[in-house]
Amino acid sequence: MKIEELTVQAKKIGIEITPDMCDALAIYMELLIERNREFNLTAITDPEEITEKHFYDSLYPLSVTDFHGRVEDVGSGAGFPGIVLALVRKDLDVILIEPTGKRCRFLEEVRDRLQLRNVTVVNQRAEEYVREHREQADIVTARAVAALPVLAELCVPLLKPGGTFVSMKGSKGYEELNEAGHALQILGCAPGQIHEYELPSGDKRTIITTGKEHITPGKYPRNYGQIRKRPL
Repeated sequence: MKIEELTVQAKKIGIEITPDMCDALAIYMELLIERNREFNLTAITDPEEITEKHFYDSLYPLSVTDFHGRVEDVGSGAGFPGIVLALVRKDLDVILIEPTGKRCRFLEEVRDRLQLRNVTVVNQRAEEYVREHREQADIVTARAVAALPVLAELCVPLLKPGGTFVSMKGSKGYEELNEAGHALQILGCAPGQIHEYELPSGDKRTIITTGKEHITPGKYPRNYGQIRKRPL
């Protein structure tokens, strides 16, 4: 998919991409390809694949749930979906939480180059960041970070009650949601919902959304070693 085609595909899912946004995404892509050798940001380096598998895919959550207020993107990596969401929705306050310093430097470069005043880059692990920012987010997103039982314990404590956890997955979303049902309940969430879709090329994707119903017990999240060894 070429950048110009993104406007048409986005419109089909109810998202408007202006010419200025396309120009900004083109700059983002140029930086991503240029810095990838140094920062190991993505295995996808073909421009048309970047447009489809990173940009379009990062837009899709906007079509399945109400994004508003403070959005925290856990394990932001090269900025997907966080940077794309911030670029398209300037009304959002987007916090990119990324533990790797070199990737944070890339995110800061993109933010400054695109003049995204609604983006904050945080060089911390989610389980460290939550100590000062517990239950403040309206939306928490994560894309290709970890299995859902692990991911939920990292993300849900960041959400305020009434907020939504948005987990972007591949074709095995149903399996992950089944495995994470107990964890979501313990952490204060309703049962998750699955949203299935296909990229224009036919690749299958799922988005799992779950609303937070009550405060997460204070003992969560545990340290990452415990989370990985004994998922909820």
